[in-house]
Amino acid sequence: MEPLTDILSAVCHPTRRAIIRQLANGPARFLDIAEPFDVALNAVTKHLKLLERAGLIEREKRGREVLISLRPAGLRLVAEWVHEYERFWTKRLDEFEGYFKQQKRSRKR
Repeated sequence: MEPLTDILSAVCHPTRRAIIRQLANGPARFLDIAEPFDVALNAVTKHLKLLERAGLIEREKRGREVLISLRPAGLRLVAEWVHEYERFWTKRLDEFEGYFKQQKRSRKR
């Protein structure tokens, strides 16, 4: 799959978005990440693996601990993709506004 597809697939689930939000505050241990969720630890592991495959997180061994960190660069791909459509709609809305202003001027004559 292409990177954008992997990233969009990873962020489509609310639990994974919550994990990303949590890791935006800094690296965390697995149990710290899993604690707020009312799911089996195995489910959290699967969510983390999907985020890791998408390149959104990385694991780093520090002594006996493994810290999980956010790699936000992948989210930039999503932002750029959304931005393309934002420009598309802005242009269309500007054209729409221009049309209505022209209609308003025509009615005043």
